[in-house]
Amino acid sequence: MKQLGSILLEEGVLTEEQLVDAIDEQQARGQSLGRTLVEMGYISEGQLVRALASQVGMEFVELAEYPVDRAAVALIPDTVCRRHAALPIGFEGERLKVAMSNPGNVVAVDDIRQITHRTVIPVVAAHDDLMQAIDRYCRSDAEMKDLQGALDEQEEVDLSQIGDVIEDDAPIVRFVNLLITQAIQDRASDIHLEPGRKTSGSAIESTACCTR
Repeated sequence: MKQLGSILLEEGVLTEEQLVDAIDEQQARGQSLGRTLVEMGYISEGQLVRALASQVGMEFVELAEYPVDRAAVALIPDTVCRRHAALPIGFEGERLKVAMSNPGNVVAVDDIRQITHRTVIPVVAAHDDLMQAIDRYCRSDAEMKDLQGALDEQEEVDLSQIGDVIEDDAPIVRFVNLLITQAIQDRASDIHLEPGRKTSGSAIESTACCTR
């Protein structure tokens, strides 16, 4: 296994002089080299996690840039995501790729496997980035479901009244606002609405797809 310092030097995020300084400081503080490097401001938390993932031969993902598959996110409840600091982000065939801050958490992997009935592939993500992603994806999905339920409870929309003023807090307005906000967060170039078949008591039944 490569030493952490060697990996950081190879990645070009640390100089030899900084590494020597950090090793001296590490001995004085009595803590890990990685934590010392972060506290001294030589590397970021994300750079440390990336190097640690490389050290054990695991994939590291930058969740701010990663194209998270919302179909994967929807497979487990947000309470499970938060409890285990884990977020499903995509598929590899029938296997589920899950971003985790602690990929060695076998309890989390087993829980997700039992819930989804899929083989879990853990990948590494920085803890703060992971929690922000969980807030972003799980909250928006839950809000979208709540709004869809509110729309389903409404009477059928009269398209002849489409030009009338609609209240800002109306479910359809909140639905569209959330859809646009979600597209901006995903850095989407387009928003496509695909109408589904009408069902009794359903105001709108559609699926949205944001393309990059």
